[in-house]
Order: sequence, then C-alpha cells, then structure tokens
Amino acid sequence: MRIAFITAGAAGMYCGSCMRDNTLVGALNKIGHDALLIPTYTPIRTDEDDSSQKRVFFGGINVFLQQKSWLFRKTPWLLDRLLDYPRLLKWVSRFAVRTPYSVLGALTVSMLKGEDGFQKKELAKLVAYLRDDVKPDVILLTNALLSGILPALKVALSVPVLVTLQGDDIFLDALPEKDRGACVDLIRENLMFATATISTSRFYADHMNEYLGIHDVPSHVVYPGINLKGHGEQGRVLPTGGPYRVGYFARIAPEKGFHNLVDAFIHLRQTPGTPKVLLKASGWLGENNRGYFEQQVKKLAAAGLTDDFEHVESKDHAAKVRFLQSVDVLSVPTTYREPKGLYVLEAWANGLPVVQPAHGSFPELIEMTGAGHLVPPNDPAALAAALVTTLTDAELHQKMSRLGLDRVRDRFTAERMAKETVAVLEKYT
Repeated sequence: MRIAFITAGAAGMYCGSCMRDNTLVGALNKIGHDALLIPTYTPIRTDEDDSSQKRVFFGGINVFLQQKSWLFRKTPWLLDRLLDYPRLLKWVSRFAVRTPYSVLGALTVSMLKGEDGFQKKELAKLVAYLRDDVKPDVILLTNALLSGILPALKVALSVPVLVTLQGDDIFLDALPEKDRGACVDLIRENLMFATATISTSRFYADHMNEYLGIHDVPSHVVYPGINLKGHGEQGRVLPTGGPYRVGYFARIAPEKGFHNLVDAFIHLRQTPGTPKVLLKASGWLGENNRGYFEQQVKKLAAAGLTDDFEHVESKDHAAKVRFLQSVDVLSVPTTYREPKGLYVLEAWANGLPVVQPAHGSFPELIEMTGAGHLVPPNDPAALAAALVTTLTDAELHQKMSRLGLDRVRDRFTAERMAKETVAVLEKYT
C-alpha cells in the first residue's frame, strides 16, 4: 500500500506528534508498505532516523508572507521554492519557536479555509505533488489543523483521506476565543470530507468527537508504539538505602507540569521521615520557556534544594536512554489531558515505573500495564506521597518495573502500531 502522511513540523523543537509519525512511517516501510512522510511548515525534528521527505510544503516563510501581503500570493512557484529550502526553514525556526500560539489565530483560520485562504497557492502545490508524483492509495493528515486541504484533496484524488487526532485541542485552547471558535467551526466543516479519524487513545477519540462535534465521522483508536532499539532490556532495582532519583523527561514547559513535580519534590523533602530523594530533569527546553524553567530553579533554591536537583541536556536518543536509566521513577504531571504519553512508554521500555495524573491517556495506559500510579491532577501533596510509596516499596517497584518492560514489548511497539494502522486503512482501500 502506498501511504502519504502529511505532518506538521514543530519549528525545530522535539514534538511528540512528529516523533510518533516518524516512528510509524519507518515501521510501515519495514513491514513492506510504501509510506512517505511529507512535512509542512518546517522540517521535523526527531532523535531517531528521520523518515521524512526533504521537500517541505506550506513552508513557514511562504505561509507567513502570504498571510501578510497580497504580493507574495502572486509570486512564481520557483521563487517560493527558494524560501522553502530546508536549511533556511530550520534557521528561521529558531525564532519562530518563540511565537506564542495566541498570536497565530488569523493565520490558523486562513489555513483552515483551504482554497479560500491566503495560502491557496501552497495548497495547489501540495495537491499537484500528491496527484502527479506520489499517487497514493491513501492519505493521512496527522492533525486536524491541516484539514483545510481536505476538500481540495477529495476533488483532485479519488482516494481515502483519514485524519489523526493527537493534540489539536492544546493549540486551539491557546487561541483567543473568537479565533478558536472560527477554527473549530472550520475543522468541523472540513472533517465532513474525511473518510475517518484515528486517535491515539480512547479518551482522546471521545474528547475530540465532543470538542469538534464530529459524531458522524467514523472513529478509530490506534495506541502509540515506540522503536525499542537502544532501550534497556532488564528490570530496575532500587538502590539499597537510597538516595532515590525522581526523573522528569519531556518538553520543559508549563503544560507538561514541570512546576507540579518541583512543588511535589519540595513537599516531599520537607515532610519529616521521608528518605533522601533527588530530582533530575531532561527534555527539550526552548528559549520561550527558559524563564519558566528558571522560576522553578529559584523555587528549589529557596527551599535549599539546589544541590539535590540536576538538569541534564538530552541531545540525542542515546542521551535520552542514559537519562532514563539513571533514575528510579518517572513523572511528567501534565496540566493538560495528554493524548499520547510517549515518555511513559519510553520509561517502561527502560524498566521505570511512572506516577502520572489521572487524566488524558494515562489512566488507559496504566490500566493496560499496571506499571504505575495515578494521582489527582495538579495535587503536589498526592504526587509526593505516590512517589514515596513507589520508591520505598522495593517489591512493588520491582513488580511495576517488570510489568512495564513486558507490556511495552507486547503492546506498544512500533510494529504493532503499524499493523493496527494498516488494519484501519484496509477498511477503506
């Protein structure tokens, strides 16, 4: 089967959706399909082998200029290609990543209008490429924010077009109310042209069906999977007598709840009778969140815990694995309802139990594995208590470590994700 994936680059930062898409395309090719990952806006960034095509459509520079001026809506395609040069887009991404979602409302509305938007020239380029060069059997849009291209695709190509739902509400909720309402209405209209949707958890499928009002569109769930190459193969054993290490591995940002873990760690350390526990954090830290991170460091300093906290740079996959193998439990206490939770799967692949908030996809994942604890969201005291339980009950810790290892290798592999995706696509091809 020839499958075209249309994904969105994340302005140079590591993005869970991009990484999932990249892993899925690589796995599909390994099991005999012809899958192409076609980036939009910017090249994708991943810590594994990059499976994406080199050409970028809807290049961020052209999209921005066409939004701002009629002149760039008339320029020849050859000139536009110069502004879509991947190295230039990567360089510009260093500045674009600092742009808050809240100022992108008008641009998002225009993109969702498709052929009626300011970027209709960019849409024509992508449609021509898919129709004349790729000639896919099926197309997958990897988020609903790309759905402005759906009506044109359905006219130009007589193939099924499915849409993956895996985090669109996080962006939409950050927009001003007027823009958010317009975007939701446009997405709902566009998805009437979709063959079906695929979500990364049952929670998220149900949530987005309500959020967007798309009950008439067939809905499927394919849980994420990871490439297990390079991850650990043995369970973890707690250090005798400590100190114990709590790990955080995700984008360091307010929505990922790093501040919740810092508050829980301070609460834990200030509670009499608790064992010696250290805090280690790693993951993508963009310049737009540098001030937020420094605020958390100041809180730790005010509590006298500077020497018990370590921030570790993670530049590649090997560094990520080394970090995960250096801690005893992982917690990423998000403030939003996470649709995927790839860092949870990566923790289990290295024998780490997790402590996560009881919302989003986390209850499903932990129910399917038994390899972690759930706590009330945004409750540092409850989080601290669960961390202490996980770190001081050696028998329970070892049991969850083994369960995580076993379940991730059985249920959450890249190959299984690919096969389940194919099973959905074959219903419509």
